[in-house]
Amino acid sequence: MARLSNPAMPRKWLTGEIAIVGLARSGRAAAQLLARTGADVYASDAGDSTELESTAAELRRDGVNVQTGGHDIGRIARAALVVASPGVPPDAPPLVAARNAGVEIMSEIEIGLRFLPSLTYISITGTNGKTTTTALTGHLLKALGRRASTAGNIGTPLTELALSPTPPDWVALEVSSFQLHDTPSINPRVGVLTNLSANHLDRYTSVEEYFADKALMFQNATVGSTWVTNGDDLDVEAMTQNLPGLRCQFSVRHRTDAYLDRETGDLVVLGQPIIPRDELPLLGDHNVANALTASLSVMLADREHRTVAAVEVIGRALKSFSALEHRIETVGDFDGVTWINDSKSTNVASTLVAMRGMTKPTVLLLGGRHKGEPYTDLIPELARTGRAVIAYGEAGELIEQDLRGTVPLTRLGDSFEEVMVTARKLARKGDIVLLSPACSSYDMFDNYEQRGKIFKQMAAGTLERR
Repeated sequence: MARLSNPAMPRKWLTGEIAIVGLARSGRAAAQLLARTGADVYASDAGDSTELESTAAELRRDGVNVQTGGHDIGRIARAALVVASPGVPPDAPPLVAARNAGVEIMSEIEIGLRFLPSLTYISITGTNGKTTTTALTGHLLKALGRRASTAGNIGTPLTELALSPTPPDWVALEVSSFQLHDTPSINPRVGVLTNLSANHLDRYTSVEEYFADKALMFQNATVGSTWVTNGDDLDVEAMTQNLPGLRCQFSVRHRTDAYLDRETGDLVVLGQPIIPRDELPLLGDHNVANALTASLSVMLADREHRTVAAVEVIGRALKSFSALEHRIETVGDFDGVTWINDSKSTNVASTLVAMRGMTKPTVLLLGGRHKGEPYTDLIPELARTGRAVIAYGEAGELIEQDLRGTVPLTRLGDSFEEVMVTARKLARKGDIVLLSPACSSYDMFDNYEQRGKIFKQMAAGTLERR
């Protein structure tokens, strides 16, 4: 098989073996792409599940040397390049060994960008709202007739798109702080920063360190760059106010490049009314901000997206967009109680957004693996609309300490069935039961999707009790 050539991969990366650390979806796609284009690839994962063994077998058919249940640290330290999956923390032994040996560490997104040199992409990062904004951006691009996909942290690896015989021309690319840490060539047509707040303090030593990784989206900024930023967020303003290039803002509080006109009720972008607020099928001001952000970034990305006809298309597309699964998703009304799945809220700021959208007494399911943030920021909204809090999982004790005395609080262990049974007992007719955990899922579930799926099944009574 032919070896890779520049400009996709520098020659120094091809003098030896490329190590892939972590074999979730992005690691698997990166390993396949590199192996199919001629690189020598060693891939490893500390897990040993049935699903992982299936992935390993698939990769071995592509010529990848795969190890599950651990890592060959010495081999990784001798690699020409290490590709790190975003779920692998920087202090994991394989990455520490690579760093100490002077081996370059890159993200899966970096590899994807190198194999898609003609790609036009809008990159979206931020603490909250980035997945919905990414999905909206991709939706608008497709409505405008672009051959477009969504990729990155939203679920589809960029290297998976690069494997396609006909990759898209445009991509709405969600990038997390972890991915930005190892993506030195990022240089989007439009870069979006949705907001900033404390997050991932279980992985970062400080908020400043977390913000520094977010700022890496701007590392290649020039006078020709275009940026979309949150005009309502002081931390975003501080980070971006001196950026080279064109910077446009969105706001739900005041008039700027994209804003909600409180007098007319219209979403207005670059001076053009796009859609009446009451025709946007998404709840909450945070979703108004997401719609404004996506519309503004798409319109800035190409002149053709700013014509009268294109604006009409964008308005119609916004009307047809559906809320994402696991993000303030109404599951249904059962016995007079509304059950809402917000499993994707894995930090306090995101749960706070969800709570602000509640208009009825709410039983809040709060818990999982603690991420280093205090839960006290939830107190004002709990005082406004909280019926009760159920604190569960590893973070249960900390949640109880922070919220004791605010509303009735029940502390439970790691049985999610017990959490759901208790929620049914506490909720009254007309109430809401809201799963918005403000924690990661990894103490009890494989991921937030599994957590949300089980919540929905239990709420509807379709999951058999164990």
